[in-house]
Amino acid sequence: MQHATPSRTALRVALRRAAHQIHDRPLVFADPLAVPILGKEYAEELRRTPLRTDRPHSTALRAFLVARSRYAEDNLARAVAAGVRQYVLLGAGLDTFAYRNPYPELQVFEVDHPATQAWKQEMLRQNQIRMPANLSLTPVDFEHQSLEAELAAAGFDRSAPAFFAWLGVVPYLTQAAFRATIRFLSAQPAGSGVALDYAQPRAVLSPLEQLAHDSLAERVKLAGEPFQLFFTPPEMAEELRAFHVIEDIGAPVINQRYFHERKDNLRILGSGGRFLCAWR
Repeated sequence: MQHATPSRTALRVALRRAAHQIHDRPLVFADPLAVPILGKEYAEELRRTPLRTDRPHSTALRAFLVARSRYAEDNLARAVAAGVRQYVLLGAGLDTFAYRNPYPELQVFEVDHPATQAWKQEMLRQNQIRMPANLSLTPVDFEHQSLEAELAAAGFDRSAPAFFAWLGVVPYLTQAAFRATIRFLSAQPAGSGVALDYAQPRAVLSPLEQLAHDSLAERVKLAGEPFQLFFTPPEMAEELRAFHVIEDIGAPVINQRYFHERKDNLRILGSGGRFLCAWR
């Protein structure tokens, strides 16, 4: 992303989460703060967020984004039930979990680029969304700063298990930054886990999926946040060999789990994007 400005892709993700609250029924991911956090400043942009039924890949992108948030919070619930009391959002963007957190005992750490985090704080202030006491803000540039050091400074307890959500980040990283984060995650105590999404390489996609990939890649490149990193499932499994109980799912399983028997066209298309949850 551009260093002087907040993440444009974070805003686009937030707009689609908000559009889901307004237009889709039943909800896959209920987020009562998704619309309020955008406020008047982005009301017109929200109104123009594409919902055209003649553009199935636009609908599929919205489906992917809301399903991955649901997937992360479903797995967080399992972690909390098992006794985890720390939740770290890596690349938090405009995620609203910390401000509707149903677990009073859960300490939340929002990690993001300093510019994006400052922008979010201003939006929260403008739209009168209160920052809870069990939230710690952790500004980190993944390419240039130590995640471990910055989390420690924010009060993160390395001796206790934690659950991490790493959504919408991996494709934008260099391999070095990705592996540095994986080393940190794999050093967490037993009982820790991570939910993430990743994208497969263009070469393994069908011709139609390649066109959709190229269109999205061009848009994020123009926003100053180009895609850089892709994995096949075997490649990702090798990167995560320090973890166990790994679930790695694509569109067929995601659609069955979150979009089964819907009467609209909200579902994931193609094989490009995948969700993964891994545990220590």
